[in-house]
Amino acid sequence: MHKWLVVLSLVCATAHAAPQPGSNEEMDKLLAEKGLLTHTIDQFQQVRQNVSSRASDLVVNAMGFLGVPYKRGGNSEDTGFDCSGFVRATFEKTIGLVLPRRANEQAAATDHIDKNDLRPGDLVFFNTMKRAFSHVGIYVGDGKFIHAPRTGASVRVEDMRAAYWQRRFDGARRVAPTDDVSDKP
Repeated sequence: MHKWLVVLSLVCATAHAAPQPGSNEEMDKLLAEKGLLTHTIDQFQQVRQNVSSRASDLVVNAMGFLGVPYKRGGNSEDTGFDCSGFVRATFEKTIGLVLPRRANEQAAATDHIDKNDLRPGDLVFFNTMKRAFSHVGIYVGDGKFIHAPRTGASVRVEDMRAAYWQRRFDGARRVAPTDDVSDKP
C-alpha cells in the first residue's frame, strides 16, 4: 500500500508541470529509477495479450470436446468425461496445467472472483448434488458455459441465466497463472 502512495505522490508532483507528449516515458523512467516500476508498458501489454490468448485457446479446445459423452469418473475424450474430468482435460491440453480431479478440489485450488468479473476460460461452479461445488464448467462468454452435464448427455454449451443454473450457482473461480504455465507458448 505504501508503495502505491509513493507512486501517487510522484504522479501528483509531476502533474503540476503540464505533461507533454512522450512524458509517460519520463514518468516510467522516474518510477524505474525509484524502483517502483519493475515492468514496462510493453511487458504489461504482453502479459495481457498472453492471458487473453490462453483464455481463447481454452474456449476453443473446450469447444473441440462438444458431443463427447458424459461418463461418471471419465477423464478422456475417448471414453467420455464427467464435469471435472472435462475441465481438467481442457486445461491440461491447452496450457499443460493439471488441475485436481474433483470439482470441489478445483474450486479450492483456484482464486474466487465475482460473477460480474467472469471472463472466458474462468471456471463456474454449481450445487447440483446437494453439496457445494458438485458441478463445474468453463465460462465461454455472453452468460454461457461449456460442461459435461450428466449421464445420457454429452459435452454442451448452456446459458447460466437459465433458472436451473441460477438457482444452483455456487461461484466463479479463476485459475491463477503460474510460472510454469506463463512460460508455455
